[in-house]
Amino acid sequence: MRRPGVRVAATLSGFTALAITLTILQQSGLRPAGLIETALLAMTPLAFAAVGETINEKSGQINVGIEGMFLLSAIAGVYMSEMVNSGVAGLFFGGLVGALIGGLLGVLFTLGKADQVVAGLALNILAAGLFQYLLMAIWAFPGIHIFPRELVIPRIVIPLGEISLAVSPITLAACASTAIAVYLLYRTMLGLRIRAVGEKPELLDVAGLSVARTRIVAGVLAGFLVGLGGAFMPLGWFGGLVKEISAGRGFIALAAVVFSGLNPVTALAATFLFGFAEGLAYIVVVTPGVKEVVPFHFVQMIPYILTVAVLALFPTLRRFPKALGKPYVRE
Repeated sequence: MRRPGVRVAATLSGFTALAITLTILQQSGLRPAGLIETALLAMTPLAFAAVGETINEKSGQINVGIEGMFLLSAIAGVYMSEMVNSGVAGLFFGGLVGALIGGLLGVLFTLGKADQVVAGLALNILAAGLFQYLLMAIWAFPGIHIFPRELVIPRIVIPLGEISLAVSPITLAACASTAIAVYLLYRTMLGLRIRAVGEKPELLDVAGLSVARTRIVAGVLAGFLVGLGGAFMPLGWFGGLVKEISAGRGFIALAAVVFSGLNPVTALAATFLFGFAEGLAYIVVVTPGVKEVVPFHFVQMIPYILTVAVLALFPTLRRFPKALGKPYVRE
């Protein structure tokens, strides 16, 4: 059952809590601008992945392998950036790797009739092992790789009255991808086909259009966005590769998609709230007087606790296409 009013109310409540938290930090003498900057960085890969997965699920496919795609696109992006000495080129290459994986999954789901959940979990397991192998095979160092600082995509400073924010242009691109996704899904013929193949694939087939081709195209588009998010983490945020770089963010992006009811705009808002939770955890950890009182490991759990809480409190917001996860068999 759809309850868009509850979804909007929950989103507004989250942003109200965010405003209250910022006010408290300001009154405590802390720097809320730093928290917002961290939140935007943490939001970016989640936003790309959530918007991409919204398109994917609208077509009737569910990809639980976002975590693995993050890992593989991250290492591919760093490798290419070092090859051509350009962080932007590495970011784009990570997107292409994500598109390739998304297309392969689409082929498995449509032509191979593979179980979508099992295939996604297999991708996560494969990527976890392959990531560590490639770190050793390419850079001969286990677990971590730090690349030259000049490859990190620079941020731009946006003045906002008395404060200024250092924001990555890729974060702005992630927000723009939401508007593009809305336009694609609801204002283009391709978007109509994607939505139709998720609800009634037999109607698309009767109209003489290919169900498999439409779903594969949706998978490629979604994979490209996920790949951008994966490559952004080392090239626009962390400045290096570690084996825990994804840290469950693929599943948090899935949680944002579930909460949003497959609405790209609401998914973007949800990813910012999750990003804010991660930024708050970081601020608490490095703030003297606070980090000594609040347990470190509990603070690191904040984004994941928020994810579980959102899904537990708003289970009825889930709105999936009727053919989601079901391979189409022509009668």
